[in-house]
Amino acid sequence: MLFSRDIGIDLGTASVLVYIKGKGVVLREPSVIAMDKNTGRLLKVGVEAQKMLGRTPGNIVAIRPLKEGVISDYEMTERLMRELIRKVTSFSLFKPRLLISVPSGITEVEERAVIDAGLQAGARKVFLIEEPVAAAIGAGIDITAPEGHMVVDIGGGTTDIAVISLSGVVSSSSIKMAGDQFDEAVIKYIKRKYNILIGERTAEELKINLGCVFHKQDTASMDVKGRCLLTGLPRMFSISSDELREAFEEVCERILEEIHNVLENTPPELVSDISENGITLTGGGSLIWGLEKLVEARTNIKAHLADDAASCVAFGTGKALEWLNDMQEGTINLSRRKQMA
Repeated sequence: MLFSRDIGIDLGTASVLVYIKGKGVVLREPSVIAMDKNTGRLLKVGVEAQKMLGRTPGNIVAIRPLKEGVISDYEMTERLMRELIRKVTSFSLFKPRLLISVPSGITEVEERAVIDAGLQAGARKVFLIEEPVAAAIGAGIDITAPEGHMVVDIGGGTTDIAVISLSGVVSSSSIKMAGDQFDEAVIKYIKRKYNILIGERTAEELKINLGCVFHKQDTASMDVKGRCLLTGLPRMFSISSDELREAFEEVCERILEEIHNVLENTPPELVSDISENGITLTGGGSLIWGLEKLVEARTNIKAHLADDAASCVAFGTGKALEWLNDMQEGTINLSRRKQMA
């Protein structure tokens, strides 16, 4: 529609990416919002708010309003989206249409919450797309072809696994085991082994810089500061990549188990397609060193990391904006779009 803006939003637990038709990804911000508890005034959004996590005085609260892929604080999510939409759209007489990516295991109540939050944030219409479908489109897979492709999208709060064929999801699963759980695993491991408590941001830094899930020839290590649980004083210690591999074992097992389950529920013809096409890994959580090697070793199917894996869902959501006119409001599965229209 003339003068109307179509916007794609990858509404992730860890970060929000905003895609504008014709411009690409124009905004990438952490899903964090900071506000004054006493006045209810919004202070910061995104990067600025993230810096405040774990460092705020009593009257200021910095929160992540999305948990495990879904809205945990409706009002804050709405304010976060409103602020981000305001950042990317100049004054317009027409409200934008939004296409928002959501986990494939989302319930109808959670679906409704996302749609309502989008409308409250200033959208004219809100459409939904499943994250693994968006990830597949963003990874350059032709989802309209009559052949099977498997996508494993590891985000911040959820891992979405789906087998896609003919624009639809044939078999899928969504588990609350992803980037955040890798961070938690690091915190728990260090607490158990060293009696030292580290913060979420330190755990995330370790995961990004040192984390690995497959045997590495050369082990690396890093010095970390934390609070000793015995003395309550700061303490410096060193941790190796081998130790992080050990810490990540449980989370990896759950993800691998779920990949197996989805393959078991997939028709044989599509499984043979997948063994030929391989498994595509997307999402920020898939960037941990060796994850594709681990998936390959355990499934005997070639696995590869998509280009710019962390942005695949946003790119796919952006490309799917082309189909908005065929979609009905609230559409969550592209295969339903023609029947529903």
